[in-house]
This record gives sequence, C-alpha cells and structure tokens, in this order.
Amino acid sequence: MNKSKKSSKSLKPLVYETDVALIGAGIMSATLAVILKELDPNLSIQIFERLDEAGMESSDAWNNAGTGHAAFCELNYTPQKPDGSVDISKAIKICEAFEVSKEFWSFLVEKGYLPDPSAFISKVPHMSFVWGQENVNYLKKRYDLLKTNSLFSEMVYSESPDQIEQWAPLIMRDRPKDQPVAATRCELGTDVNFGEQTRSIFRKLETMPGVTMHYNSETLDIDPHEEGGWKVIVKNLLHEQKENCRARFVFLGAGGATLSLLKKAEIKERDGYGGFPVSGLWLKCKNEELIKQHHAKVYGKASVGAPPMSVPHVDTRIIDGKKQLLFGPFAGFSMKFLKGGSNFDLAKSITFDNVKPMISAGLRNVPLTKYLIEQVRLTHEDRVDALREYVPFAKPEDWELQDAGQRVQVIKKHEEQGGVLEFGTEAVVASDGSVAALLGASPGASTAAAIMFGILPRCFKEESKSAEWQSKLKEMAPSFGVPLGNNPSALAETRKRTSNILGLHE
Repeated sequence: MNKSKKSSKSLKPLVYETDVALIGAGIMSATLAVILKELDPNLSIQIFERLDEAGMESSDAWNNAGTGHAAFCELNYTPQKPDGSVDISKAIKICEAFEVSKEFWSFLVEKGYLPDPSAFISKVPHMSFVWGQENVNYLKKRYDLLKTNSLFSEMVYSESPDQIEQWAPLIMRDRPKDQPVAATRCELGTDVNFGEQTRSIFRKLETMPGVTMHYNSETLDIDPHEEGGWKVIVKNLLHEQKENCRARFVFLGAGGATLSLLKKAEIKERDGYGGFPVSGLWLKCKNEELIKQHHAKVYGKASVGAPPMSVPHVDTRIIDGKKQLLFGPFAGFSMKFLKGGSNFDLAKSITFDNVKPMISAGLRNVPLTKYLIEQVRLTHEDRVDALREYVPFAKPEDWELQDAGQRVQVIKKHEEQGGVLEFGTEAVVASDGSVAALLGASPGASTAAAIMFGILPRCFKEESKSAEWQSKLKEMAPSFGVPLGNNPSALAETRKRTSNILGLHE
C-alpha cells in the first residue's frame, strides 16, 4: 500500500468527545461497531488501528483457519474424559453461537454492510478424520452423542475407506489398507474470510455519520478521565504525535495487544490476567492438481501437549476468490503478541498481580512448552512428515511455508491451582460496564456476534432493557438466547433462511 494512501487514511481529525472508542480494527470491533450503530444511530464512534488497513492481524484470512467454527469437525470441542465418556456441551454451545453469526451476517447482507456474501463465506464440508482403533472408537462415540442433537442431525459417519476416499481422496491415497479409519462429514460446513468481512463492514461504517476511523494510530494508554469516562491516549505513527480523546465506553479488541492495554486500564477486573503467545505456520500447497482434488476441511486430533489452535487440518480455503489448500497450523514461539508486535511484548505484560498465575500455569503446562520447542526445531521435511499422516503421498516440492497468525492464550488466576491456561475466548468487563476487553483465540471470530450480544447488557445496562433495543436485537439475530439444539423447527427455519441469503445452497 503506497504512502499517500496511508497518509490520507491518517489525516482524519480526532474527535475529542466520543461515545464509544474501539481499539483495534478487527472482526470484534467491526461487529460491535455495527451492532451499536444499528441500536443507536446517534452514537459517535471512533476506531483506532495501528496498521494502515482493517482486519490485517488475527482477522486476516492467512492468519486464521477460516473455519466457520460450528463444532462439526473440531475434536477439541468434544473432549474425552478420563472415564472414557465424551463431553459435547461445548460443541452445542459453539454451534448455537455460529447460527447466531450466520443470522447476523444475513442481516448485514440485507442492510448492505456485506454486499457480496460470496466474497467472505463459501460452502465447504467439515470432516473429522482419525485412524487407529482407539481413535475410531472415540469418533464413533462422539458421533452417536452429537447425532441425538438437532444441530448435528445432518452429520454422517463412516468407517469405510472407499466412502472416505470419495469424500476426501487425498487423505486415503496410499494409506495402509489394514489401518482402521473413521470419519464424520457435515455438508453444512463453511469457509469464512474474516479479513474481507471485516474490511467490508468498516468500509460501510466509514460512510455513516458519527463514525471516524483512525489508521496508523497506536493506542498507548487508557486512563480514568477527571470528568468521567476514559481518556484514550493514542499516537499517530506517521507523524509521531500524541493525542487523546474522552470516551464514555471503551472496547479493547486489539487481538494480542488487548492484554497489554487491559493491564493499563484501572479496573479491578484486570487483575490476575496474563498471556502466553503462540505463533503459527501453514504448509501451503503449490500443486494446482492436488488443490482441485480436495474440497473439505479435514480435522484430526491434536498431539499431546499441543494447544487447540494447533489441531491439524487439511483445509480447503477460498481466499480472494482463489481456492487454496493448507495444512497445519504448526506452532511456534515468539515473544510478540502481534505479528507486527515487539519482542518485549511478553516481558512487558508481566505485572505484580499476574506473575504468580503465569508461573503456576507454566509449571502445569510443561508438555506445552516441550511441544513448542519441538515445533520450533522442525525442518521442512519434518513438517511434510507430519503432513503425510494426513496425506500419505505428500511430496516436499508440492508444499511451501506460509506464515499464520499470532495468538495470545489467556492465563488467569485460580484459587486452587494458582493460575490456569485457558483455551478459548473470554470477555473481561468492568463492573460499571465502561470498559470491555476480549482475550483469547478460537473459536473467536466465528462467534463474534454472540460474544458482542452477550456483553451488551453488561456495558449498556439500561439501554439493553429498552423495548427498542430488544426489538432491534431480535431483528439482527432472532435465535440469540434460544437453545436451537432443543428446537428443531426453529433451527430448520433459521438455517434455510440464512443459507438462502448467504448463498450456501448447492
């Protein structure tokens, strides 16, 4: 992007008094901004982004799996307990949240925020694939449980190598004939380009009264304002000038940078939170013939000690209108909290209130540390060997390394254990609702709408009770708060409607 374009984006004057300040121009801020603007068109909103474009960190298509996380294929959402039973409660919750996302995106399409659904969402079947009798037994048990819930009624299961080969030929070619295998498949699966979705939303928002985007603007601090609300201190990175504004409500949706800003906010809810950065890498297929032969997201089981974001998958992606094939992600370790961050990010995040939880979590996650060290030491041939567990005939020359995103896994204090490493997404909200922060990773973007709807009553307490807001919320997401898994007719109705609007039918 040329410098003149950068400069034009950064010249919008900062508005001193604003109702809402959103830090970070990713999918979370985009989602919250449009919800608030629909609920109250008179709200003034300012968005501060340190880069020169929206959606270029965790939201960008290359920096996440692009899986519309509906728990159809992600085995880490259905953990097996020590007694052998399988817990599907998280899968149900995530699947219901994704239905809310599709409803919200359908609303945005109808309102013109997302003019072309094919630019950000595509129909790609979701599969789980395992081998070895123990894993086959687990997958069958998982399938039997999920199948009883309406959300997963269209899922199919097979232990037939021929059937699985029809679904995903690359994963069965040259596989040992005597190897026990099993797979589930759900045709309702999607691939989502959250970067394109984010940028489309912000392009529309920028045309609306009261919305101001500030690119090349790094948020340095947020402090209580002497007249109430918050003083947001930012630096224009092009001109090295510091400015500030006063905001009634501040949302921290800056990906990995959120933790550092949360630690600076003077709210008691920040205490005890820490973060552990994990970077990612893909193997990207260069062979167009192989790319054409695969059309599915095939998820397997994570290695022992691996973080959930490192669950291996052979992924069909649609990025900028072009079909891609990725495998990974491979984990790495970096001191940075963002791809464009600083090597001092981790050190600066350690404070008096979180040092104990971070040490405790570290001691309890030695396998994770060992796993990350092993991942960092992998060669290209090592990574292709890992790929061959899923694509047995894979050749090194057909694949190249592609950077993936940077994630910060949440560490929080725990009364009994001192500190625990949390895998998932967590909203931290001040008691008075004036500050909210979103921490964590997957399923993140896929459930952004449900997360934002969930924090509204905590941040806009009186407004959320009004009939006007309640009516508008129902218009944006009719099924929010409705247990669709227990309501087959409502589920069928919303899936039919959103599939039509989003172009997800065959």
